[in-house]
Formats: sequence, structure tokens, C-alpha cells
Amino acid sequence: MDTRRSVREAKRLRSRRIRAVLAGGLVLGIGATATLAAWNDSEYSSATFTAGRFDIVGASDGTTFTSHAALGTPAALSFVATPTAMAPGATTYALFSVRTANPSIAGTLQWNAIAPGTTGLAAALRYGVRTIAGTSCTSTTYAAGTSVVPDSSPLATNGTATQVVAANAASTVNYCVAVTLIAAADPAVQGTSTTLTWQVLGTSSIP
Repeated sequence: MDTRRSVREAKRLRSRRIRAVLAGGLVLGIGATATLAAWNDSEYSSATFTAGRFDIVGASDGTTFTSHAALGTPAALSFVATPTAMAPGATTYALFSVRTANPSIAGTLQWNAIAPGTTGLAAALRYGVRTIAGTSCTSTTYAAGTSVVPDSSPLATNGTATQVVAANAASTVNYCVAVTLIAAADPAVQGTSTTLTWQVLGTSSIP
């Protein structure tokens, strides 16, 4: 039979076990909360992208720059000696200046001949193009320039090199064009005329 003492001991033992279980539950509960809880922070970044613009403009006088983007509305070159009365062996010179517009990104230029013709007066004409330091295009400045189209080339000849133009009108390429009527020109071309058209093709460059 259980004595009062043994009963009290049994109650105390059960009480300890219950407290131990509750304490364990509390420990487990704290451990679970610590595993799930965490602080969070974020950093975000963004950027806006805008495409640049590439645009070149030209001037036949070295100062008045405007766009001549259409084949049907080219800039009219002003030759030193009037090209309406050329004699065999004579050479005449004209300036054409090109730069980027403002605003515009940088690029390169390529001189091209456009449908120059191969018969009549066109067959008796030869030309060359050089870049020069200033805007005075004469036999003297031409001689000191850098070749773009070799001297005495047929009219269909394109430029052999490209020229660099800085962004936002920061630099200018001055072309000096020399056109010659060959000394052996057929007398049949007297009084005839031909229109020569050239293209300066601009290409944007990667900054």
C-alpha cells in the first residue's frame, strides 16, 4: 500500500516531468522561431537608354552649313574658274566642307562619285579630291593637301580613304575638288555640258 509519503513523492515526480516537458516545448518553440525569422534588405538599379543621332551637314563656302541629304538637291559648288568655258588642259577648283550637325555623334566620311556619265564631255573630264587645312581651295592649297581621290581620275572614281568628323560640329573636313578638261579633248565636246554629282557618305562611329 502507498503511504502518504510515497504519494507525495509520486506527485512531485509527475510535476517535475510536466515542467520538463513544458520547458522542452518552450525551448523547441524558441528554436523554431529563430530559424524562421530573418531580416531582409534590397538594392535596386535602373537606367534610361536613348539612341544618339548622327547627322552631317555641308557648305560650299566653308561657313554656311546645311543639310543636302537628297540627291535631287545637292549643294552647288563654286569653282574658282567658271566651269562653263573650260579649255583643253585647264583645271578648276571648288571647296566642299562637311562636318557633323549639333547635336550629332561622331563618324567617318567617304567620298563617292554618283552617275558621272562616260560619254561626251564627261569622257573628257578628269578629277581629283584632296582634304585641305583651311577653306581656301586653290591650286596651291590643293597641292599641299591629302589625297582622297587620286589626281586625274576618271569621274566614276570613289575616294580611297575615309575621313573622321568629331561629334557636335567640333571638327570640319574641307574637300578641295579639282576638275580638268584633258588636253586631248575631242573638239566635238565644244559648247556641250555635263553635270557632275558627288556624295559624301557619313557613317556613325562607336564612341
